[in-house]
Amino acid sequence: MRTNREKRLFHFETPISVSASASAVGCEEWKGPYGKYFDFHDPSDRFGAKTWELAEGEMAKCALNLALKKRKISHEEIDILFAGDLQNQCMASSAGLYSFGIPYIGLYGACSTSVEGLLLAALTMNAQKKVARTAVVTSSHNCAAERQFRLPIEYGGQRTPTAQWTATAAGAFLLEKEKKGMQDSACIRTGMIGRAVDGGISDANNMGAAMAPAVCDSLRTYFEESGEKVEDFDLIVTGDLGTEGSAILEVLCRDVGFSLLDRHFDCGANLYDLQKQDAHAGGSGCGCIASMLAAYFVPKLSRGEHRRLLVLATGALMSPSSIQQGGSIIGIAPAIVMEYEKGEKKRARPDS
Repeated sequence: MRTNREKRLFHFETPISVSASASAVGCEEWKGPYGKYFDFHDPSDRFGAKTWELAEGEMAKCALNLALKKRKISHEEIDILFAGDLQNQCMASSAGLYSFGIPYIGLYGACSTSVEGLLLAALTMNAQKKVARTAVVTSSHNCAAERQFRLPIEYGGQRTPTAQWTATAAGAFLLEKEKKGMQDSACIRTGMIGRAVDGGISDANNMGAAMAPAVCDSLRTYFEESGEKVEDFDLIVTGDLGTEGSAILEVLCRDVGFSLLDRHFDCGANLYDLQKQDAHAGGSGCGCIASMLAAYFVPKLSRGEHRRLLVLATGALMSPSSIQQGGSIIGIAPAIVMEYEKGEKKRARPDS
């Protein structure tokens, strides 16, 4: 009989290709060290909407439209849309994306939603022959998240050094099974479902510490079940542990017998210039790793500049009520292995 741990790991006989990806971000994200890689940014963070909540939906719509434009296909050619955000009942995703008319599955995995979506899309495509093309969209907006989880930004509350800045960002991905006529691309070869882990942290201003135990659990499980090592990957990419959670993760990993060496890249710790931007311990939010994957890592994989990445999005599963009642923040960290995949068509040179 297979154990629960063994059931978490899935190897796809037919790798799922990421045929296009796109990102849309706000002003602070564009000012950060990776700003030049994002496809679109709005200096006002409004995206033409009247409210912050609607702005997030418009940002998600922008990212999906850009991905469809890159692939040169219509939204009518997408079989299923997997999307999620941080708003109650995933209102940003539903309000922003309903007009596409694509069969829709709403997801809520907190900041782990992007990899949750990619994993579920890949599993669905492997299981169902008629599902040939899917889209995954994830977003977060700083002002909408602050209003829902803490206090409106107008309040001007002080943040602790371990607090993180919710990214105003969205990432969109198009996934396909059919390789005919495709260029080189990134692909998903392996996935692992996350497990809820309680690290005993109840401080909503230290989500990195709350999520780090779940990441360590997922890494240990993956290496034990796959037989692989840290050295088998170009990078171990995590969602938004920030500087605080990243330091804790390294200690936890060493305690169970391995080190991430110099191969760990945390999107939260790198999205902003922490010396010049007031992000404290770094970035967070669904859009943090989603935008970085879409804008930076998927293109580098598609060009063969990276060959193999282990990607873990990190989620802090909490609500305003659970925090006010003194409850622990449960962490989760689903994982996917993304690799460079040779296509049938030669990629055009950048100067052509």
